[in-house]
Amino acid sequence: METTKPTEDWNNSQLPKQENKKVLAGIMGIIFGGLGIHKFVLGYNTEGIIMLAITICTCGFGGILTGLVGFIEGIIYLTKSDEEFYQTYQVGKKGWL
Repeated sequence: METTKPTEDWNNSQLPKQENKKVLAGIMGIIFGGLGIHKFVLGYNTEGIIMLAITICTCGFGGILTGLVGFIEGIIYLTKSDEEFYQTYQVGKKGWL
């Protein structure tokens, strides 16, 4: 006779594990904010291209403004709770500040 082991599927979460990019996006926003790297990390390609284009097209002078925006966004990302960050920026797709 073959015996089978009971499975304990009841305690295994069937939901996919949410990937939280809060720390990476926050640090990239603080360090490379003028280039929009933090936007690319979150999958906001349009916003990232806008920030990068402003910096490049103004020969870096626009990088002061985009760098300030990136710095502020990085601080905002890092001060939010993990769940609040995930819901706002990864589920809700809030692109700016």
